Amino acid sequence: MTQEWEAGRLDSDLEGAAFDTLAVRAGQRRSPEGEHGEAMFLTSSYVFRTAADAAARFAGEVPGNVYSRYTNPTVRTFEERIAALEGAEQAVATASGMSAILAIAMSLCSAGDHVLVSRSVFGSTISLFEKYLKRFGIEVDYPALSDLAGWEAAIKPNTKLLFVESPSNPLAELVDIPALADIAHAKGALLVVDNCFCTPALQQPLKLGADIVMHSATKYIDGQGRTMGGVVAGRAEHMKEVVGFLRTAGPTLSPFNAWVMMKGLETLRVRMQAHCASALEIARWLETQPGVERVYYSGLESHPQHELAKRQQKGFGAVVSFEVKGGKEAAWRFIDATRMISITTNLGDTKTTIAHPATTSHGRLSPQERANAGIRDSLVRLAIGLEDVADLKADLERGLAAL
Repeated sequence: MTQEWEAGRLDSDLEGAAFDTLAVRAGQRRSPEGEHGEAMFLTSSYVFRTAADAAARFAGEVPGNVYSRYTNPTVRTFEERIAALEGAEQAVATASGMSAILAIAMSLCSAGDHVLVSRSVFGSTISLFEKYLKRFGIEVDYPALSDLAGWEAAIKPNTKLLFVESPSNPLAELVDIPALADIAHAKGALLVVDNCFCTPALQQPLKLGADIVMHSATKYIDGQGRTMGGVVAGRAEHMKEVVGFLRTAGPTLSPFNAWVMMKGLETLRVRMQAHCASALEIARWLETQPGVERVYYSGLESHPQHELAKRQQKGFGAVVSFEVKGGKEAAWRFIDATRMISITTNLGDTKTTIAHPATTSHGRLSPQERANAGIRDSLVRLAIGLEDVADLKADLERGLAAL
């Protein structure tokens, strides 16, 4: 590498840059090769100049790569880009959304701590807390998401975390994030928000008062259903603990997946705007259909938290759920009658998906747990993709005809 090359400008000055610019450029540090696209570092380990250099890096006395279980340049670029988009001091990437939740709980909670988890969360999230984390002496209770008085009443002296999805899966229920943050902080607890459905393009919970934000990056951050990943972001003091858990337990995001997800971030806001526009049109159309009893989408004026959604989100998301007349049998007939929309529980894809939550994503919950979460047998969930809306309506009309 020549002296002229060393003195030249390789990296972008991003001071004061806007969201879309950060989504494309944040976190990138070009190598001496001068690559324009982000480099993919597919290596498990790194070499050191001397034995003393290795010892200093392993001890954390000097910065640098040690082992890709917890230090990798590609993963670090993804983490720094997420941190920039969420307005966080630091982000930590994980192997999946569920491992992100596990990392938060295991790094910040101890036996004897109490955690409040909204009853309106993804089924596996409830299973993680109820079936596994309780084994290690963590107490868990499940308030109703939007009931602020219920949250405040449920807090105990040993409450460590409040965990919510807002909007929730699959009913698009919201909580007033600033108000809940005030409740948590008044009692010395931390507020964690799963921002999967909105992404930082539509909502930035840290700026609303939350302490930690997490994502299943498998969903809209990737955006095309290709890879698995998760990420946690917040203050450095909390992320230091998450890094410690990751270093020891190893639920690590692969460099390849991090690279793919960075490509997803480059188009995040544009995609989310398109998802939102189509979802709103589909939701309004479904409200007019005789076979549909109720539509759950916060973009609808009929949604009880429509004004709250407008206040703390820049858009209403892509997930539209609705109940059909006739229970589970009718819901299954509706789903099976479609011919284009993909029958799968994944969401965040360019392709629209359809699912029956009561027997899939929330199927491991008990009937009482599903009832508490508002998951009825007649519920169908759509995750609207990027297809032409007229084609989506035509396919959904097949389902309506089957009713």
